[in-house]
Amino acid sequence: MNTVSIDGLGKRYGATPALDGLDLELGTGVTGFLGPNGAGKTTLLRCLATALAPDRGRLRILGLDPAVPAQRTELRRRIGYLPQNPGLYPQFTAYDLLDYVAVLKELTDGRRRRAEVRRVLDEVDLTDRARTKVRKLSGGMRQRLGLALALLGQPALLILDEPTVGIDPEQRMLFRALISRVGESHTVLLSTHQTEDVGALCERVVVMNAGRAAFDGTPRQLINRADGRVWLSTTAPTGSQPYWRNADGLYRRLGDRPDDGRPAQPTLEDGYLLLLHRSAPARVAR
Repeated sequence: MNTVSIDGLGKRYGATPALDGLDLELGTGVTGFLGPNGAGKTTLLRCLATALAPDRGRLRILGLDPAVPAQRTELRRRIGYLPQNPGLYPQFTAYDLLDYVAVLKELTDGRRRRAEVRRVLDEVDLTDRARTKVRKLSGGMRQRLGLALALLGQPALLILDEPTVGIDPEQRMLFRALISRVGESHTVLLSTHQTEDVGALCERVVVMNAGRAAFDGTPRQLINRADGRVWLSTTAPTGSQPYWRNADGLYRRLGDRPDDGRPAQPTLEDGYLLLLHRSAPARVAR
């Protein structure tokens, strides 16, 4: 059964379309959203979190219609949302902020609420910072606190917009373990610019471009799009062909084979870059 059904979703900011007739069906597991700035990822997640109303199209989330006020209220009880820039009250301690939001999520039984706050603090490795004021937390700690807020109440749908910004490599591993556990029985939607997080976590990846899905498939299928298109060369290309110089002083070039090119193992990032380089707003590729 699909957790989220998106049918012809559209949203404009003035004359600029952020979402342009998007169609998707999303179910249990971890789905990663990739795409350049302005591709529509954040707008989509805000619509799914009921923080923004689309201009056209239809949404069904957890069997409910967010356009209906009573159903929208019920949805908000069952969704966990980490926005790109979470607003955290700087004078609260980490514990008090979580406790306050838990009350807003209608966790009214004091004993259960306190247990839930302790649970999510432990999940994001902030137990030892429970009594630290938010303003004294590092950027990475504040990001982990935002994730803890989204996890309160064990939501059926978890929506995460750039959740690993400012998180160090050790904490990134903790994040991946946590999200993979949640995704075993719940739906997790993850927007990021970190292709390595998508490759490590996601069973499915959707590449957004100009408000549409330019690709919808598995990470392996996206990597396979770069087969025979990635080369190591001693010379830099001319024109717009994507490339960079690696630590060995060789140029990693994407696209047509250069005269002195030797094949390189493609990565998820290669498939993603080639997809965007070769396509303007595109039909869904599978």
